[in-house]
Amino acid sequence: MSETQLPPTPEATPAAEPAAPAPVPRPHPKKSAQGRIFRRTSYRRALIEGALIYTAFRLLQMVPLNWLSDAAVIVLILLLLVLRFLPPVWAASRVVSTKREKMSKRFWKMGPILAALCLLVDVAVALGLGEPTFPAGPDGYGPVWARLQPGAAHPLSWGAFALGEVPTFFFLLIYYVIAVVCTRLANGGFMRFTMPGGDGRVTL
Repeated sequence: MSETQLPPTPEATPAAEPAAPAPVPRPHPKKSAQGRIFRRTSYRRALIEGALIYTAFRLLQMVPLNWLSDAAVIVLILLLLVLRFLPPVWAASRVVSTKREKMSKRFWKMGPILAALCLLVDVAVALGLGEPTFPAGPDGYGPVWARLQPGAAHPLSWGAFALGEVPTFFFLLIYYVIAVVCTRLANGGFMRFTMPGGDGRVTL
C-alpha cells in the first residue's frame, strides 16, 4: 500500500484544562452590637455600670469643699450634677436590644432594680464615711456606723437612719423609672410606623 493510501492519523487534541475551583465565600466577621457613641453591652453589666456611676457620685459628695479652690468647687458641683442624673440614662442606653424593641418587661424592671442598687451604695457610703451636706462635703458627724454605737458623740438610732434613707429611695425610684422609660422611647424615635410610599415602603 502506498503512502498516499494510508488512512489519515487523528490529530492530537490538547487535554482539557481542569476547571478552576469556585471561590469559597469567606464568612463575614460577626459585627458586635454598636450604639451611636459606644459599644453596647449586656443587661447585667449595664446595671453594674449605672451603680458604679452612682458610687462615684456618692464618694465625690464626701469631698470637703474647703480643700478645693473656687474653680475646682464649680467643676465638682457640675460633675456631681451630671453623675447624679446619669445612671439610669446610661444603663438604659447601654443595653443590647433589637431594632424594634423599645419597652419590654426587663426595661420596666431596670429602674427599680437600679434604684435598689444605688440605695445600697448610699447606705454603705453613709455607714463607712458619713452623710453629705448640700452641695457637697461631709456633715461633720462622722461615719454613721460609729454614731450607731452606744456612747457615740453624735448618737443616731437605726430607726432614724432608716427613716432618713426613705426620701432618697423614693427619689431614686421615681426618677430612675421615668428616666429609663424616656431613654428607651427616645432610642430611635418616639413613634415608629410603616406606610406605603411609591414602589417601596417608608418607615418613619
